[in-house]
Amino acid sequence: MKIEEVKKVLSGFSLFHDLNDLELTKITAIAIVRAWKKNSHVFLQEDPLENVYFILNGKVKIYKSDVSGKEQIVAIMKKGDMFPHVGFFRKGNYPAYAEVLEPATLITIPISQFENVLIENPELCIKVFKVLGEKIVDLQNRLEEQILNNTYEQIVKLLIRLAKTHGKKQADGTILLKSEFTNKDLANMIGTTRETVSRTLTKMKKDDLIEVDDKGDMVLDIEVLMEEIQLI
Repeated sequence: MKIEEVKKVLSGFSLFHDLNDLELTKITAIAIVRAWKKNSHVFLQEDPLENVYFILNGKVKIYKSDVSGKEQIVAIMKKGDMFPHVGFFRKGNYPAYAEVLEPATLITIPISQFENVLIENPELCIKVFKVLGEKIVDLQNRLEEQILNNTYEQIVKLLIRLAKTHGKKQADGTILLKSEFTNKDLANMIGTTRETVSRTLTKMKKDDLIEVDDKGDMVLDIEVLMEEIQLI
């Protein structure tokens, strides 16, 4: 990919929207574009924290694993996302694994060089803090869900969150959520079991809260799901 193409792509990320051509040129100068195969790992948990990644296409799963091998999915990142958010102004190791779920193209930016650009461009630095702030709020909300909500409520709220971030809006206002997430994936996102998710989804189908076609794709009505949470 040519330098001008990389610059154009980077300008599409919210973090870089308002940068002028010179500022974008500085970012592009330290950027590396690379294709990743499905099931490959961008980095492993406890690897030295060296780079920040921006997704041009594809999907990446961020997850943690304990000593027994139990997986906890932190996030599913897609086109337009950056990761890891802990990379800026922090030394140490990656706190999680990053696995490519489908063939992806990523822009890699070395943290040490990016930090120098941030120091030279205070406005960009402020935008980074805003992105980090939004991430912190999201993580706080998810932690509150686990502490304050029962498993049923957590699953309903998870479906709402996935519908907003990964679903496709249809003509009738409902959201189509492709069957890219298995029941095990859903369970790993909220720290429960696959069996619990399966039973809950079956109940939701019987209660006409969700529809599931032969492919396993879900049709969700966010307003209906929101009302269900309020009634609990």
